Amino acid sequence: MTISSSQKKGGLHKGVGLPALDISLAFPQATPASVFPPSVSDYYQFDDLLTPEEQALRRKIREVMEKEIAPVVTEYWEKAEFPFHIIPNLATLKVAGSTIKGYGCPGLSITGSAIATAEIARVDASCSTFILVHSSLAMLTIGLCGSDEQKQKYLPSMAELRMIGCWALTEPDNGSDASSLRTTATKVAGGWLLNGQKRWIGNSTFADVLVIFARNTTTNQINGYIVKKGTPGLSATKIENKIGLRIVQNGDILLKNVFVPDEERLPGVSSFKDTNKVLAASRVMVAWQPIGISMGVYDMCHRYLKERQQFGAPLAAFQLNQEKLVRMLGNVQAMFLVGWRLCKLYESGKMTIGHAGMGKAWISAKARETVALGRELLGGNGILADFLVAKAFCDLEPIFTYEGTYDINCLVTGREITGIASFKPVVAKHSRM
Repeated sequence: MTISSSQKKGGLHKGVGLPALDISLAFPQATPASVFPPSVSDYYQFDDLLTPEEQALRRKIREVMEKEIAPVVTEYWEKAEFPFHIIPNLATLKVAGSTIKGYGCPGLSITGSAIATAEIARVDASCSTFILVHSSLAMLTIGLCGSDEQKQKYLPSMAELRMIGCWALTEPDNGSDASSLRTTATKVAGGWLLNGQKRWIGNSTFADVLVIFARNTTTNQINGYIVKKGTPGLSATKIENKIGLRIVQNGDILLKNVFVPDEERLPGVSSFKDTNKVLAASRVMVAWQPIGISMGVYDMCHRYLKERQQFGAPLAAFQLNQEKLVRMLGNVQAMFLVGWRLCKLYESGKMTIGHAGMGKAWISAKARETVALGRELLGGNGILADFLVAKAFCDLEPIFTYEGTYDINCLVTGREITGIASFKPVVAKHSRM
Protein backbone atom coordinates (compact mmCIF):
# COMPACT_ATOMS: atom_id res chain seq x y z
CA MET A 1 0.00 0.00 0.00
CA THR A 2 1.39 3.38 -1.00
CA ILE A 3 0.71 6.32 1.30
CA SER A 4 0.40 9.68 -0.40
CA SER A 5 2.03 12.84 0.92
CA SER A 6 -1.41 14.24 1.82
CA GLN A 7 -2.11 11.11 3.84
CA LYS A 8 1.21 11.46 5.64
CA LYS A 9 0.47 15.08 6.42
CA GLY A 10 -3.17 14.78 7.49
CA GLY A 11 -3.20 11.30 8.95
CA LEU A 12 -3.96 8.06 7.14
CA HIS A 13 -7.61 7.87 8.20
CA LYS A 14 -8.30 11.39 6.92
CA GLY A 15 -6.91 10.72 3.47
CA VAL A 16 -8.72 7.47 2.66
CA GLY A 17 -12.01 7.37 0.79
CA LEU A 18 -14.53 10.01 -0.16
CA PRO A 19 -16.73 12.18 2.08
CA ALA A 20 -19.84 10.41 3.34
CA LEU A 21 -22.96 10.64 1.24
CA ASP A 22 -25.75 12.86 2.46
CA ILE A 23 -28.01 10.58 4.48
CA SER A 24 -30.97 11.27 2.18
CA LEU A 25 -28.93 9.95 -0.76
CA ALA A 26 -27.33 7.10 1.15
CA PHE A 27 -30.67 5.91 2.50
CA PRO A 28 -33.55 7.41 0.47
CA GLN A 29 -36.24 5.11 1.84
CA ALA A 30 -36.77 7.01 5.11
CA THR A 31 -36.67 10.68 6.12
CA PRO A 32 -33.91 11.68 8.56
CA ALA A 33 -34.59 13.66 11.75
CA SER A 34 -33.26 16.88 10.20
CA VAL A 35 -36.76 17.02 8.74
CA PHE A 36 -38.55 16.34 11.99
CA PRO A 37 -41.62 14.07 11.98
CA PRO A 38 -45.07 15.44 12.89
CA SER A 39 -46.26 14.94 16.45
CA VAL A 40 -48.51 11.88 16.72
CA SER A 41 -47.93 10.73 20.30
CA ASP A 42 -50.91 12.44 22.02
CA TYR A 43 -53.13 9.39 21.55
CA TYR A 44 -55.31 10.05 24.61
CA GLN A 45 -55.65 13.76 23.72
CA PHE A 46 -53.92 15.09 26.81
CA ASP A 47 -53.62 18.44 25.06
CA ASP A 48 -57.18 19.00 26.31
CA LEU A 49 -55.79 19.10 29.87
CA LEU A 50 -53.74 22.21 29.05
CA THR A 51 -54.89 25.80 29.20
CA PRO A 52 -55.14 27.78 25.93
CA GLU A 53 -51.93 29.60 26.94
CA GLU A 54 -50.09 26.33 27.54
CA GLN A 55 -51.34 24.94 24.22
CA ALA A 56 -50.16 28.06 22.38
CA LEU A 57 -46.74 27.83 24.06
CA ARG A 58 -46.49 24.19 23.01
CA ARG A 59 -47.26 25.02 19.37
CA LYS A 60 -44.75 27.87 19.31
CA ILE A 61 -41.93 25.78 20.77
CA ARG A 62 -42.70 22.86 18.48
CA GLU A 63 -42.51 25.11 15.42
CA VAL A 64 -39.18 26.69 16.38
CA MET A 65 -37.57 23.43 17.43
CA GLU A 66 -38.65 21.56 14.31
CA LYS A 67 -37.77 24.29 11.81
CA GLU A 68 -34.72 25.97 13.34
CA ILE A 69 -33.07 23.47 15.67
CA ALA A 70 -33.68 19.99 14.21
CA PRO A 71 -31.64 20.60 11.03
CA VAL A 72 -28.41 21.39 12.92
CA VAL A 73 -28.25 19.40 16.17
CA THR A 74 -27.05 16.07 14.78
CA GLU A 75 -23.90 17.69 13.40
CA TYR A 76 -23.08 19.40 16.68
CA TRP A 77 -23.94 16.30 18.72
CA GLU A 78 -21.43 14.32 16.65
CA LYS A 79 -18.77 17.02 17.15
CA ALA A 80 -19.65 17.41 20.85
CA GLU A 81 -19.76 21.17 20.34
CA PHE A 82 -22.35 23.71 21.36
CA PRO A 83 -24.12 25.54 18.48
CA PHE A 84 -23.93 29.06 19.88
CA HIS A 85 -25.64 30.47 16.79
CA ILE A 86 -28.96 28.90 17.84
CA ILE A 87 -29.13 30.77 21.16
CA PRO A 88 -31.14 33.63 19.57
CA ASN A 89 -33.63 31.03 18.29
CA LEU A 90 -33.94 29.54 21.77
CA ALA A 91 -34.35 33.03 23.20
CA THR A 92 -37.45 33.56 21.02
CA LEU A 93 -39.16 30.74 22.95
CA LYS A 94 -39.41 33.06 25.98
CA VAL A 95 -39.09 30.21 28.48
CA ALA A 96 -35.90 31.17 30.37
CA GLY A 97 -36.84 31.98 33.94
CA SER A 98 -39.95 29.84 33.43
CA THR A 99 -42.05 30.24 36.60
CA ILE A 100 -40.33 33.39 37.92
CA LYS A 101 -42.63 36.41 37.92
CA GLY A 102 -41.21 39.82 37.07
CA TYR A 103 -37.63 40.78 36.15
CA GLY A 104 -38.39 40.09 32.49
CA CYS A 105 -39.21 36.43 33.17
CA PRO A 106 -42.28 34.76 31.59
CA GLY A 107 -44.02 33.73 34.83
CA LEU A 108 -45.22 30.43 33.38
CA SER A 109 -47.25 27.88 35.30
CA ILE A 110 -45.23 24.86 36.37
CA THR A 111 -47.29 22.89 33.84
CA GLY A 112 -46.41 25.36 31.08
CA SER A 113 -42.74 25.13 32.00
CA ALA A 114 -42.96 21.33 31.95
CA ILE A 115 -44.62 21.29 28.53
CA ALA A 116 -41.90 23.63 27.24
CA THR A 117 -39.22 21.29 28.59
CA ALA A 118 -40.80 18.28 26.91
CA GLU A 119 -41.22 20.03 23.56
CA ILE A 120 -37.57 21.11 23.50
CA ALA A 121 -36.40 17.63 24.55
CA ARG A 122 -38.61 16.03 21.89
CA VAL A 123 -36.29 17.46 19.25
CA ASP A 124 -33.05 17.61 21.21
CA ALA A 125 -32.32 16.62 24.82
CA SER A 126 -29.11 18.65 24.94
CA CYS A 127 -30.95 21.88 24.19
CA SER A 128 -33.45 21.12 26.93
CA THR A 129 -30.61 20.46 29.39
CA PHE A 130 -28.94 23.73 28.41
CA ILE A 131 -32.19 25.59 29.15
CA LEU A 132 -32.89 23.66 32.36
CA VAL A 133 -29.45 24.32 33.84
CA HIS A 134 -29.70 27.99 32.94
CA SER A 135 -33.35 28.48 33.87
CA SER A 136 -34.57 25.91 36.41
CA LEU A 137 -31.32 25.82 38.37
CA ALA A 138 -29.25 29.01 38.01
CA MET A 139 -32.07 31.51 37.44
CA LEU A 140 -34.48 29.82 39.83
CA THR A 141 -31.88 29.84 42.60
CA ILE A 142 -31.40 33.58 42.15
CA GLY A 143 -35.18 34.03 41.93
CA LEU A 144 -35.91 32.05 45.10
CA CYS A 145 -32.80 32.73 47.17
CA GLY A 146 -31.33 35.96 45.86
CA SER A 147 -31.69 39.52 47.10
CA ASP A 148 -33.80 41.97 45.13
CA GLU A 149 -30.58 43.66 43.99
CA GLN A 150 -29.26 40.33 42.68
CA LYS A 151 -32.53 39.62 40.88
CA GLN A 152 -32.52 43.05 39.24
CA LYS A 153 -28.87 42.66 38.29
CA TYR A 154 -29.00 39.22 36.68
CA LEU A 155 -32.49 37.94 35.84
CA PRO A 156 -33.50 40.33 33.02
CA SER A 157 -30.38 39.56 30.96
CA MET A 158 -30.62 35.85 31.74
CA ALA A 159 -34.28 35.79 30.69
CA GLU A 160 -33.21 37.00 27.24
CA LEU A 161 -30.27 34.54 27.10
CA ARG A 162 -27.87 37.48 26.79
CA MET A 163 -26.21 36.19 29.96
CA ILE A 164 -25.89 32.41 30.50
CA GLY A 165 -25.86 30.69 33.88
CA CYS A 166 -24.70 27.42 35.38
CA TRP A 167 -25.28 25.73 38.74
CA ALA A 168 -22.44 24.07 40.62
CA LEU A 169 -23.30 21.64 43.41
CA THR A 170 -21.81 18.26 42.42
CA GLU A 171 -18.17 17.50 43.22
CA PRO A 172 -15.77 14.71 42.22
CA ASP A 173 -16.19 13.01 45.61
CA ASN A 174 -19.81 13.95 46.26
CA GLY A 175 -22.54 13.22 43.72
CA SER A 176 -25.54 11.52 45.31
CA ASP A 177 -24.13 12.52 48.70
CA ALA A 178 -24.14 16.19 47.70
CA SER A 179 -24.73 17.46 51.25
CA SER A 180 -21.18 16.34 52.11
CA LEU A 181 -19.63 18.76 49.62
CA ARG A 182 -16.11 19.93 50.44
CA THR A 183 -15.77 23.23 48.58
CA THR A 184 -15.21 25.89 51.24
CA ALA A 185 -16.15 29.53 51.68
CA THR A 186 -13.99 31.46 54.14
CA LYS A 187 -15.03 34.91 55.35
CA VAL A 188 -12.55 37.68 54.66
CA ALA A 189 -12.82 41.45 54.65
CA GLY A 190 -15.52 42.51 52.18
CA GLY A 191 -16.39 39.03 50.99
CA TRP A 192 -15.50 35.35 50.79
CA LEU A 193 -12.72 33.14 49.47
CA LEU A 194 -13.91 29.99 47.68
CA ASN A 195 -11.68 26.94 47.36
CA GLY A 196 -12.56 23.56 45.94
CA GLN A 197 -13.62 21.63 42.90
CA LYS A 198 -16.90 20.97 41.08
CA ARG A 199 -17.64 18.36 38.42
CA TRP A 200 -20.30 17.66 35.77
CA ILE A 201 -21.41 21.29 35.71
CA GLY A 202 -23.43 21.96 32.56
CA ASN A 203 -22.79 25.23 30.67
CA SER A 204 -19.79 25.91 32.93
CA THR A 205 -17.20 26.31 30.17
CA PHE A 206 -18.93 29.39 28.78
CA ALA A 207 -21.33 30.56 31.52
CA ASP A 208 -21.31 34.24 32.44
CA VAL A 209 -22.84 33.59 35.87
CA LEU A 210 -21.93 30.61 38.05
CA VAL A 211 -24.09 29.75 41.06
CA ILE A 212 -21.72 27.89 43.37
CA PHE A 213 -22.45 26.13 46.65
CA ALA A 214 -19.75 25.95 49.30
CA ARG A 215 -19.39 25.10 52.98
CA ASN A 216 -19.08 28.11 55.28
CA THR A 217 -15.94 27.39 57.34
CA THR A 218 -17.37 29.29 60.31
CA THR A 219 -20.85 27.75 60.53
CA ASN A 220 -20.12 24.49 58.65
CA GLN A 221 -23.39 25.10 56.73
CA ILE A 222 -23.86 25.20 52.95
CA ASN A 223 -24.10 28.71 51.46
CA GLY A 224 -24.65 29.88 47.89
CA TYR A 225 -22.58 32.39 45.91
CA ILE A 226 -22.77 34.11 42.53
CA VAL A 227 -19.42 34.02 40.76
CA LYS A 228 -18.79 35.87 37.51
CA LYS A 229 -16.95 34.49 34.51
CA GLY A 230 -13.29 35.51 34.46
CA THR A 231 -12.95 35.93 38.23
CA PRO A 232 -9.29 35.33 39.22
CA GLY A 233 -8.72 31.80 40.50
CA LEU A 234 -11.73 30.40 38.65
CA SER A 235 -11.22 27.91 35.82
CA ALA A 236 -13.59 25.57 33.96
CA THR A 237 -12.53 22.84 31.55
CA LYS A 238 -14.69 20.63 29.36
CA ILE A 239 -15.30 16.99 30.26
CA GLU A 240 -14.47 14.96 27.17
CA ASN A 241 -15.58 11.57 25.80
CA LYS A 242 -19.25 11.59 26.87
CA ILE A 243 -21.64 9.18 25.15
CA GLY A 244 -24.74 11.26 25.88
CA LEU A 245 -25.87 14.91 25.85
CA ARG A 246 -22.77 15.57 23.78
CA ILE A 247 -23.85 19.10 22.88
CA VAL A 248 -24.00 20.05 26.57
CA GLN A 249 -20.67 21.43 27.73
CA ASN A 250 -20.22 19.75 31.11
CA GLY A 251 -17.14 20.96 32.92
CA ASP A 252 -14.75 20.57 35.81
CA ILE A 253 -14.55 23.76 37.85
CA LEU A 254 -11.50 24.61 39.95
CA LEU A 255 -11.71 27.36 42.58
CA LYS A 256 -8.44 28.64 44.01
CA ASN A 257 -8.92 31.54 46.41
CA VAL A 258 -11.76 32.91 44.32
CA PHE A 259 -12.91 36.17 45.91
CA VAL A 260 -16.68 36.75 45.99
CA PRO A 261 -17.93 40.11 47.32
CA ASP A 262 -20.45 40.09 50.17
CA GLU A 263 -23.16 41.38 47.84
CA GLU A 264 -22.83 38.23 45.71
CA ARG A 265 -23.62 35.80 48.49
CA LEU A 266 -27.16 34.43 48.11
CA PRO A 267 -28.95 35.44 51.33
CA GLY A 268 -31.60 32.74 50.96
CA VAL A 269 -29.14 29.84 51.17
CA SER A 270 -28.13 29.24 54.77
CA SER A 271 -28.07 25.41 54.78
CA PHE A 272 -28.25 22.46 52.39
CA LYS A 273 -32.02 22.27 52.97
CA ASP A 274 -32.39 25.52 51.06
CA THR A 275 -31.18 23.81 47.88
CA ASN A 276 -34.32 21.65 48.06
CA LYS A 277 -36.45 24.70 47.25
CA VAL A 278 -34.76 24.72 43.87
CA LEU A 279 -34.36 20.97 43.40
CA ALA A 280 -38.06 20.30 44.05
CA ALA A 281 -39.03 22.39 41.03
CA SER A 282 -36.12 21.37 38.83
CA ARG A 283 -36.73 17.67 39.49
CA VAL A 284 -40.24 18.09 38.09
CA MET A 285 -38.72 19.67 34.98
CA VAL A 286 -36.14 16.90 34.65
CA ALA A 287 -38.95 14.33 34.84
CA TRP A 288 -40.44 15.96 31.73
CA GLN A 289 -37.25 15.59 29.71
CA PRO A 290 -37.69 11.80 29.30
CA ILE A 291 -41.33 12.41 28.40
CA GLY A 292 -40.27 14.72 25.58
CA ILE A 293 -37.50 12.39 24.42
CA SER A 294 -39.95 9.47 24.28
CA MET A 295 -42.47 11.56 22.34
CA GLY A 296 -39.84 12.36 19.73
CA VAL A 297 -38.67 8.77 19.45
CA TYR A 298 -42.23 7.53 19.04
CA ASP A 299 -42.91 10.16 16.37
CA MET A 300 -39.75 9.15 14.51
CA CYS A 301 -40.52 5.43 14.69
CA HIS A 302 -44.12 5.96 13.59
CA ARG A 303 -42.97 7.71 10.41
CA TYR A 304 -40.00 5.42 9.79
CA LEU A 305 -42.04 2.23 10.02
CA LYS A 306 -44.46 3.48 7.39
CA GLU A 307 -41.67 4.61 5.03
CA ARG A 308 -39.17 1.77 5.37
CA GLN A 309 -40.02 -1.39 3.43
CA GLN A 310 -38.75 -4.96 3.72
CA PHE A 311 -40.10 -8.21 2.24
CA GLY A 312 -42.32 -6.13 -0.02
CA ALA A 313 -44.21 -4.37 2.75
CA PRO A 314 -43.72 -1.38 5.07
CA LEU A 315 -42.29 -2.30 8.47
CA ALA A 316 -45.50 -0.94 10.03
CA ALA A 317 -47.38 -3.90 8.52
CA PHE A 318 -45.58 -6.48 10.68
CA GLN A 319 -47.29 -7.64 13.87
CA LEU A 320 -44.17 -7.60 16.05
CA ASN A 321 -43.43 -4.04 15.07
CA GLN A 322 -46.99 -2.91 15.75
CA GLU A 323 -46.85 -4.43 19.24
CA LYS A 324 -43.65 -2.54 20.04
CA LEU A 325 -45.08 0.68 18.66
CA VAL A 326 -48.21 0.31 20.81
CA ARG A 327 -46.12 -0.44 23.90
CA MET A 328 -44.09 2.71 23.28
CA LEU A 329 -47.27 4.74 22.79
CA GLY A 330 -48.78 3.36 26.00
CA ASN A 331 -45.65 4.33 27.92
CA VAL A 332 -45.83 7.88 26.58
CA GLN A 333 -49.47 8.19 27.69
CA ALA A 334 -48.70 6.94 31.20
CA MET A 335 -45.57 9.08 31.52
CA PHE A 336 -47.43 12.21 30.44
CA LEU A 337 -50.21 11.60 32.95
CA VAL A 338 -47.79 11.06 35.85
CA GLY A 339 -45.86 14.17 34.86
CA TRP A 340 -49.04 16.22 34.54
CA ARG A 341 -50.26 15.11 37.97
CA LEU A 342 -46.86 15.96 39.45
CA CYS A 343 -47.25 19.50 38.11
CA LYS A 344 -50.73 19.83 39.60
CA LEU A 345 -49.50 18.65 43.00
CA TYR A 346 -46.73 21.26 42.82
CA GLU A 347 -49.14 24.03 41.81
CA SER A 348 -51.50 23.19 44.69
CA GLY A 349 -48.66 23.10 47.22
CA LYS A 350 -49.20 19.38 47.88
CA MET A 351 -46.12 17.96 46.15
CA THR A 352 -43.57 16.33 48.41
CA ILE A 353 -39.95 15.47 47.72
CA GLY A 354 -41.10 11.84 47.57
CA HIS A 355 -43.63 12.65 44.86
CA ALA A 356 -40.91 14.35 42.81
CA GLY A 357 -38.44 11.53 43.42
CA MET A 358 -40.81 8.77 42.32
CA GLY A 359 -41.95 10.78 39.31
CA LYS A 360 -38.42 11.33 38.06
CA ALA A 361 -37.35 7.74 38.78
CA TRP A 362 -40.37 5.99 37.24
CA ILE A 363 -40.65 8.24 34.21
CA SER A 364 -36.94 7.96 33.34
CA ALA A 365 -37.11 4.17 33.70
CA LYS A 366 -40.13 3.95 31.39
CA ALA A 367 -38.41 6.25 28.92
CA ARG A 368 -35.41 3.95 28.89
CA GLU A 369 -37.69 1.08 27.88
CA THR A 370 -39.43 3.20 25.26
CA VAL A 371 -36.24 4.42 23.61
CA ALA A 372 -34.77 0.91 23.64
CA LEU A 373 -37.83 -0.35 21.77
CA GLY A 374 -37.37 2.44 19.25
CA ARG A 375 -33.76 1.47 18.75
CA GLU A 376 -34.90 -2.10 17.97
CA LEU A 377 -37.52 -0.93 15.50
CA LEU A 378 -35.03 1.06 13.43
CA GLY A 379 -32.64 -1.86 13.02
CA GLY A 380 -29.28 -0.75 11.64
CA ASN A 381 -30.44 2.85 11.38
CA GLY A 382 -31.13 2.67 15.11
CA ILE A 383 -27.44 3.30 15.73
CA LEU A 384 -27.30 6.42 13.53
CA ALA A 385 -27.84 9.82 15.09
CA ASP A 386 -29.32 10.94 11.75
CA PHE A 387 -32.56 9.16 12.64
CA LEU A 388 -32.80 10.60 16.15
CA VAL A 389 -33.25 7.34 18.04
CA ALA A 390 -29.56 6.55 18.56
CA LYS A 391 -28.93 10.07 19.81
CA ALA A 392 -31.97 9.92 22.10
CA PHE A 393 -30.90 6.46 23.33
CA CYS A 394 -27.55 7.89 24.45
CA ASP A 395 -28.93 11.20 25.71
CA LEU A 396 -31.32 9.45 28.06
CA GLU A 397 -28.52 7.76 29.99
CA PRO A 398 -27.17 10.88 31.74
CA ILE A 399 -30.74 12.05 32.39
CA PHE A 400 -31.44 8.69 34.05
CA THR A 401 -28.59 9.57 36.42
CA TYR A 402 -28.63 13.31 37.06
CA GLU A 403 -30.94 15.21 39.45
CA GLY A 404 -30.83 12.06 41.56
CA THR A 405 -30.13 8.62 40.16
CA TYR A 406 -32.99 6.16 39.79
CA ASP A 407 -31.91 4.43 43.00
CA ILE A 408 -31.49 7.61 45.05
CA ASN A 409 -34.88 8.94 43.97
CA CYS A 410 -36.45 5.62 44.92
CA LEU A 411 -34.81 5.87 48.33
CA VAL A 412 -36.13 9.42 48.75
CA THR A 413 -39.65 8.11 48.13
CA GLY A 414 -38.96 5.01 50.22
CA ARG A 415 -37.98 7.17 53.20
CA GLU A 416 -41.19 9.15 52.83
CA ILE A 417 -43.51 6.14 52.69
CA THR A 418 -41.79 4.08 55.40
CA GLY A 419 -40.30 6.72 57.67
CA ILE A 420 -36.95 4.92 57.45
CA ALA A 421 -33.92 6.47 55.76
CA SER A 422 -31.75 3.86 54.04
CA PHE A 423 -29.24 6.01 52.16
CA LYS A 424 -26.22 4.97 54.20
CA PRO A 425 -25.42 1.27 54.50
CA VAL A 426 -25.10 -0.23 57.93
CA VAL A 427 -21.50 -1.34 58.32
CA ALA A 428 -21.31 -4.54 60.32
CA LYS A 429 -18.81 -4.55 63.15
CA HIS A 430 -16.32 -7.40 63.08
CA SER A 431 -16.80 -9.68 66.05
CA ARG A 432 -13.83 -11.14 67.87
CA MET A 433 -13.33 -14.87 67.60
